[in-house]
Amino acid sequence: MAQFAYDLNPVQHIIADAVGEPGKRTFFLQARAGSQLVSLVLEKQEVANLALSILQLLEELEEKYPDLPPVSKHHQVLQPEQPLEPIFRVGQLIIGYDEQEDMIWVIAKALVVTESGTILDPESDEVPAVRFVATREQMRALSEHALEVVAKGRPTCPLCGRPIDREGHFCPRSDGEAMPIIF
Repeated sequence: MAQFAYDLNPVQHIIADAVGEPGKRTFFLQARAGSQLVSLVLEKQEVANLALSILQLLEELEEKYPDLPPVSKHHQVLQPEQPLEPIFRVGQLIIGYDEQEDMIWVIAKALVVTESGTILDPESDEVPAVRFVATREQMRALSEHALEVVAKGRPTCPLCGRPIDREGHFCPRSDGEAMPIIF
């Protein structure tokens, strides 16, 4: 069995969220099991990919195991807990399903950069890992909430597709002729 710095099995609470202003947000994955509260830092795209991957896994499970009770789609209000003190930045995420327990697990491995600037292989024993084990309902709620959080970011420019900052946006496709876009 793999060694985990934290093994939250099962979680009582799990959330993917962000703090800060659009354009300067910090995205995180956080879970609680008993007295253990674990927070990890992710990139925005990693949060979106995790949410979509979980939703895809849930869909595949419904097809593969038609006898499973359906996952309710009620909207849970998820809130992060304080203090928000991440233990590491995520370098790799792995998701899976435990058929016997009917639980979904997420393993997060740290992004470890050596003094020489090289990135350690995530399969190395030196790389800390955390496992979160949650119900299908908890994972659906995490995914739906995460996609809402990701969507609350900066609007994109209709011409170039880049994010528009609060200070304005100079669009390279306007050839310098258009007024800056400000929201």
